[in-house]
Amino acid sequence: MSFETEITSHFSKGHELYLRNISVDCVIFGFHENELKVLLLQAKYAGIWALPGGFILKEEHMDESAKRILKHRTGLDNIYMQQFHVFSQPDRSTKETNRQFLNNVGIEMKESWMFERFLTVGYSALVDFTKVQPVPDVFSAACEWFNIHSLQDMILDHREILDTALQQMQTNLNYHPIGYNLLPEKFTMPELQKLYETILDRKLDRRNFQRKITGTKILKKLDEIKKGVAHKAPNYYKFDLKNYKKALKGGMGFQL
Repeated sequence: MSFETEITSHFSKGHELYLRNISVDCVIFGFHENELKVLLLQAKYAGIWALPGGFILKEEHMDESAKRILKHRTGLDNIYMQQFHVFSQPDRSTKETNRQFLNNVGIEMKESWMFERFLTVGYSALVDFTKVQPVPDVFSAACEWFNIHSLQDMILDHREILDTALQQMQTNLNYHPIGYNLLPEKFTMPELQKLYETILDRKLDRRNFQRKITGTKILKKLDEIKKGVAHKAPNYYKFDLKNYKKALKGGMGFQL
């Protein structure tokens, strides 16, 4: 089936499979080489970038639709995710924007369920960058990671969705296992500090950060150092998951 045939079928008959007027958009965060990254799709023919998203099957729980989308785009199961906001501006998705997309692929269509008003539910997901195998969907030419500070133009209100997800992550540093899901199994204290600095978008005092993070008792110091660094080789750490989960229940009280 050609791309044009598939997209025509989707626009004309998709309502037979999916719930109308509601969609899911996923903000997939990864951390690599001291950069916080987000996974984006590039729409075929349009050249503009978008968050991975999709629709909810009629007999499907909304969370399951998000899990399905995340699995298809990353190749991973059991991804840490959370629903963070509903985006319901009346003009967020219009007939004009959808018709323009169809025009870009050479398809004319007067009416479609896709021309109706859509609400979208945002889900944020935290993944181990090294384990992800980015896969574009049928409507996309590419699926790539971007530094959150070096983003391309994005469709509709997807930049607002991304910014809201980032704000939520900043708020949730004390209540969700963000470091556990974004860092590899073992890491150095400078790497952990850089993660916090990147999320908060500001520098942190090294000694103050180390004192506060060790005070939470969520780390285990390993008898292993990182080799091949220019300065004094730092120790590796790993999360004490039992203490981490216990600390998160009431909030770690980790003010930076």
